[in-house]
Amino acid sequence: MFPARYVRVEQARARFGDRVDRLGAFLTRVDPLADAVVRDIEGIKGGFRLFETAAREGLGAITSAPDSFHALFEAARAPLWVDWETIDRGGEVLLRAGVLGGLVLGLKSLVLGYTSPAGNKPLVWSGRLQEQASRRVNETAKFVQATITPGAMRPHGEGWQITLKVRLIHAHVRRMILATGRWDPAWGAPVNQHDVLGTSLLFSVAVLQGLRQLGLRIPAEAASAYMQLWRFSGWLIGMDPELLVTSEAEGDRLVAMILATQGEPDDDSRKLTGALLEAPLLMARSKREVSNARRLLRFSAATCRELIGDARADALQLPRTPWRYSVPLLRRLVSSVELVRERVPFADVPAVWAGTRYWDRVVEVGLAGATAEFTLPRTLARAA
Repeated sequence: MFPARYVRVEQARARFGDRVDRLGAFLTRVDPLADAVVRDIEGIKGGFRLFETAAREGLGAITSAPDSFHALFEAARAPLWVDWETIDRGGEVLLRAGVLGGLVLGLKSLVLGYTSPAGNKPLVWSGRLQEQASRRVNETAKFVQATITPGAMRPHGEGWQITLKVRLIHAHVRRMILATGRWDPAWGAPVNQHDVLGTSLLFSVAVLQGLRQLGLRIPAEAASAYMQLWRFSGWLIGMDPELLVTSEAEGDRLVAMILATQGEPDDDSRKLTGALLEAPLLMARSKREVSNARRLLRFSAATCRELIGDARADALQLPRTPWRYSVPLLRRLVSSVELVRERVPFADVPAVWAGTRYWDRVVEVGLAGATAEFTLPRTLARAA
């Protein structure tokens, strides 16, 4: 009934009931609206540039827009449940977290995404992490920065535009993969609804969990606002309305169902994780930079192990080193600072300001002056 990647179904049914079957159905569902736009873009000279103009200035800025453009932009209208002040407050969670947010996104969210032995295949085929690993990770940072910036998720804001571009990138990669005729149906559809849901949960639920693991205190109202931000991001990126998570508790249940029916990490999981952790070392040029990158690699591996747990870390072949003891020290330091912050009026204001500067700096340094354009890839990875 389901692709072979969906494992331990009977055990999962005993725990979650028929929701397991309903979730599994999304392994073969994709995004027809984005697929139609990509087909039209390929038939129009400068089609993607036209889409970019429409995303930036509105459909009125271009002439003779295909019907698919109109359908996608109509679907991207903010639903009634969106409250812009709540969306902005949600973004403040990561802004206030600053460098801790970067650690959690890189060493928990992305790595957990790699552990899915079927869900990671579009990444491997597209080469978006194994080739140019640093740049692709930094583009993810730019996507997150644009999402959490106040006002950026409003229509035609930077976060709104980038999210729609990522939606088209998903559709374009899916189209290229299927055109090869070598995709294994056992993996489900490329970039399917199930896996897009998983990615959304990694940016939302997993981030909240990871920040708490590092000692950050997140009030219930702030966590709720953060979940609403990523709910709207999921709406824009084309997730089925049934999959749009409304609360952290709901997200936790979906995470549990996904993990209960997911296979063990494979060689691609380990290669992707290695490419992520070793990216700073590959970019180092001087002896000093190499030495610093090696220390960062050891710290990153230890922090990753703490955030994802020993079982997954062992499956990914992450080393066990004394650097792991640095993470509890970091957590105690953060917890102490949080206790002080909660007692100081308006202490969140400088924290958000500092976090904004941090994310600006991450994008500026990471991209090394290049522009994160989020364009449609031209080819798949050579190894695919």
